[in-house]
Amino acid sequence: MALLQLLKQSSKLFYLSSSFLLLAIISLKYVFRKRKLSYPPSPPKLPFIGNLHQLGAMPHVSLQRLGEKYGPIFSLKLGQIPTVVVSSPRLAKEALKTHDLAFASRPQLLSAKGLFYGCTDMAFAPYGAYWRGIRKICILEVLSARKVQSIRFVREEEVGRLVNRVAESFPGTTNLSKLLGLYANDILCRVVLGKTYSDGGEYDRHGFKKMLDDYQELLGGFSLGDYFPSLEFVHNFTSMKSKLDSTFKRFDQFFDEVISEHLSPGRKTTENKDLVDVLLDIQRSESAETPLTMDNVKANMLVMFAAGTDTTFITLDWAMTELMMNTKIMEKAKAEVRNIVGEKRYVQESDLHHMHYMKAIIKEVLRLHPPAPVSVPRESLEDVTMEGYKIPAKTRIYVNVYAIARDPTVWENPDKFDPERFMGSSIDYKGQDFELLPFGAGRRICPGLMFAAAAVELAFAQLLHSFDWELPPGVKPQDIDNTEAFGITMHRMVPLRVISRPRFG
Repeated sequence: MALLQLLKQSSKLFYLSSSFLLLAIISLKYVFRKRKLSYPPSPPKLPFIGNLHQLGAMPHVSLQRLGEKYGPIFSLKLGQIPTVVVSSPRLAKEALKTHDLAFASRPQLLSAKGLFYGCTDMAFAPYGAYWRGIRKICILEVLSARKVQSIRFVREEEVGRLVNRVAESFPGTTNLSKLLGLYANDILCRVVLGKTYSDGGEYDRHGFKKMLDDYQELLGGFSLGDYFPSLEFVHNFTSMKSKLDSTFKRFDQFFDEVISEHLSPGRKTTENKDLVDVLLDIQRSESAETPLTMDNVKANMLVMFAAGTDTTFITLDWAMTELMMNTKIMEKAKAEVRNIVGEKRYVQESDLHHMHYMKAIIKEVLRLHPPAPVSVPRESLEDVTMEGYKIPAKTRIYVNVYAIARDPTVWENPDKFDPERFMGSSIDYKGQDFELLPFGAGRRICPGLMFAAAAVELAFAQLLHSFDWELPPGVKPQDIDNTEAFGITMHRMVPLRVISRPRFG
């Protein structure tokens, strides 16, 4: 009897211990799974504002430092908005290639909605049929390799005008940044709007520089409604709202003038249609695959006009600035260009294929000074798992291009301007090498990549061929002010002033 009771008690103890063990195993599996699929690591948050206070005046630098502390993928709560930041080539590839479709959409930012007629442009439109349609139109009509090649004459003519403007300033000081801005703007205006606006004071009359500066500042600036959607109404009482309205009205009035000119019965048409011609034809067509309203037309005029001007200008401005600060690199670049071009006065586009060092300089400029140091945000369309972390739908995704380009585990002496690193290297900026992403990658890669590269390379080579460059008397390379103005793109605030000595009479 005693033995039977002992066996019963032992059986009960075994059952209880087995049950506890089973529960422990299940609990551990749950904890492990929860930890495995938790949100990426995050710095401490403050009530209400989350991590907004940690962005600082230069968010790309602040995010780089946070990445060094919390890893190549980390999360932030920016007000009410869940956000994930990626800052390594491997994770950038996972975000922009492996999960490209899941991260293919855009958040509806207030400034973008205000400037781009409800985000109906190809840069900020949410992922869907309309975005695919408008992107296809813009690529086929302006940005494809065939179209970029067909407008070679535009680049050659505008480079010629740039050379003349620079030469006219000698022997005085040249405000090279201003002339590079005119060059970039003239090319875009001819291809998108049908003519240039730099002659006869039109550039200044329209206030293009102020409009473009305000555009990039608004898109990169802080807007309460972007981080606190529930408080979006407060945006109506801020100074940013008035600036947004003012900038939108100036662009809108200008585009109304352009459209009116294009619709004028007496306007002469040419074989090479500009983007406005193409968009207006589609807008008036009843059988268009992608129907367009007049607001849609103007939204895409703006994104092509502004984004294209900015990218070309910023790259050229930094390229010439770096060479003025690195005279040995300047001399080597001039020697290469002049050896290939010879006694001809003008560089031909066929010459560019042989200028390997010049191309390496441009890659190095795009590495150290990407026009958009933090990618335009994407928004997840569905739940995604990366690195064992769960990223829910409606999360904003940023790729810190700046941090990747200065990662010492990826680049030797990352803060040094050294074009030699690209000599003999297959790394390029076309979206396949995730160590170098100035134009992004995947579905949302900047479609103007080839257009910008062609405009930058020809102008850069021509400036090296046509002029000998030096700083004004008393100015040393270390005196150059490279302070940047943060916006959706980053440009130097102080113009580059140089002495440009023409080689040809």
